[in-house]
Amino acid sequence: MFRFARKNTVNLNDDELVELYRLKGDITMAGILYDRYAYLVYGVCLKYLHDREASKDAVMEIFEKVLVELREKEVRNFKSWLYAVSRNFCLMELRKVPSKEAIIHGTENNEAFIMESFPEMHPIDKDRDDGKLRDCIEKLSEEQKQCIELFYYKEKCYKETSNITNFDLKKVKSHIQNGKRNLKNCMEKLS
Repeated sequence: MFRFARKNTVNLNDDELVELYRLKGDITMAGILYDRYAYLVYGVCLKYLHDREASKDAVMEIFEKVLVELREKEVRNFKSWLYAVSRNFCLMELRKVPSKEAIIHGTENNEAFIMESFPEMHPIDKDRDDGKLRDCIEKLSEEQKQCIELFYYKEKCYKETSNITNFDLKKVKSHIQNGKRNLKNCMEKLS
């Protein structure tokens, strides 16, 4: 990795380096942070992407993004923030190329990715005959009911559901998530 450190700045803590970079735009300060954390970012990328070359490329892209965001945002705990930025970057990369192989290689904890990419993994059994599920769906709020029906019964993706309902994409995901939880609770009470 590159070595950017000056003798008089090596001993500065992360917060001091971030602040100097924010105030003065001194790329050397960002370089020191890069030297300290490039291997951490690489490790995160390798964990999610399972590809050494793609992970190396991701490290560079993440630090390019970090250079911009550090100038715009106030960051208190750089290491934790950098980890979150790295993880989110990798998850977004995985979303660009959805495949069953991606599930095997580390995205099994990203429920939204799985739910959107693999409809056969939806937890709602829409073919139930007993009527309990339909009764529980009727008890949902109008927004939750609308999103659940579009997503599970009409097999629309999040974006299509958003377009049909005119709900923000985040709202659609929230209504579906909360609706699933409410359905689970209702079904448990009826059992």
